[in-house]
Order: sequence, then structure tokens, then C-alpha cells
Amino acid sequence: MQLKTYSAKPADIERQWHVIDAKGKILGRLATQAASLLMGKHKPIFSPNQDTGDFVIVINADKIRVTGNKVRQKTYYRHSGYPGGLKSITLEKMMQTNPTGAVEHAVKGMVPHTRLGAGMKKRLRVYTGDTHPHLAQIKTAETEKG
Repeated sequence: MQLKTYSAKPADIERQWHVIDAKGKILGRLATQAASLLMGKHKPIFSPNQDTGDFVIVINADKIRVTGNKVRQKTYYRHSGYPGGLKSITLEKMMQTNPTGAVEHAVKGMVPHTRLGAGMKKRLRVYTGDTHPHLAQIKTAETEKG
């Protein structure tokens, strides 16, 4: 008897909505949980060459925690492409100006850097407060608190 390898088809994929409350959670662990849901690793039909993931909503992104001195020492870099165009911002400054950016950046680094990953990143929604505009999409109470 020969077993066949299952390959997920686009018709087999059912996307659900997950809400993650970031209040008091550590940034890296939260990003790992969100990336796993975006990729669909929690599903039995997961395959690395198919986008089988779900939608993820992160609320209270401004209340995340980091360990050690990362608030002052962690630095995000970007480059404009011009000579001398290297710009940097610390996590402390980013949390003041753009608190959702830290969570988005962490999750972005954990999903594949391919076309599949680009589709996964579009299904991530990050909000600073307790509320979000996606209440209609959430059928059951799939809120994950930790």
C-alpha cells in the first residue's frame, strides 16, 4: 500500500480570525504566535508552499513588554538608498511615535520573505487600543489571552 502526500488546494483553505491581546506579553513571543497563525502552522493542512494561514488581529500593541534593556538598546535601522542615508530609531522612540510598528516589524521578520509572506503580512492587523473594526468577521470568541 502506497501513501499519497496531501497537498492543500485553494478550495480547502478556510481562513479564520484570531484576536491576540498584547497587554503585558513579551514582544518576541507574541510575534512568534502571530507568525505561526499567519502561516497556518496550527492547521493539519499546513504545507510550506501554500498560504494556508488565518487572519490575526493584535490589540493593545502599545502595552507590550520587552526584557532586559531592550527598550533603550534595541535599534531599528533603515536606509534611503542614498549615500549617508542610514537612519535609526530605538524601540523606546518607536513605541512613542508608532507603537504598532514594533509588532509589525517583529512579525514581518518571522514570516517568509517571499510572495507567500507578502500575502501573509496583509492579513495582520495591529491596533493600539482595546477595540478593532473587525467585530463582524469574528464569529466565535477566539480571543487568546495569556
